[in-house]
Order: sequence, then structure tokens, then C-alpha cells
Amino acid sequence: MSMKKEYERKLQAQLDEWSAEIDKLKAQAEGEKADKKIEYYEQIESLKSMQSEANEKLTELQNASDDAWEDLKAGVDNAWDSLGNALTSAKSRFK
Repeated sequence: MSMKKEYERKLQAQLDEWSAEIDKLKAQAEGEKADKKIEYYEQIESLKSMQSEANEKLTELQNASDDAWEDLKAGVDNAWDSLGNALTSAKSRFK
């Protein structure tokens, strides 16, 4: 398997995992009082926006040629780091 395909698989698996974690946060928010629920949903919407951006980056990467994908890797890594850090932060606030 090429490095590009392996990288794409790794990113897709991480996106799937994060999607499940966001769904858990959403379910957890449902049990909160109205004021907390609003705060949680704002964080969840921010996470979903970041997730959408990361998904777009993955699509760009998948559509890139084998020669060009390395140029996109830095942007993809940045989007992944941002989403991962935001999700970790949100999970700690939801406790």
C-alpha cells in the first residue's frame, strides 16, 4: 500500500473515532440543564465545523496526485491537530 493510501486510511479512521466522540458529547449534553446545554451545543457546533474542515482536507488529499499529496500534508496535519486539541478540551469541560 502506498504511503498516501496508508495516510488516508489513518486519517479516515481518526475522523470516524472523533465523530463517535462528538456524538457521545452530544448525548451527554442532552442530560444537562438549559444553560449548560446551550454552552455544550456551541462547543459541539464548533467541533462539527472543524470536523467538516478536516473532512474537506481529507477529500483534497484523496483527490491529489501521488506527487502533490505531500504538499497538502502540512495543511491536513494542522486541521487534525486543531480538531484533536479542541475535542480533548471539550471532553474535559463536559466532565
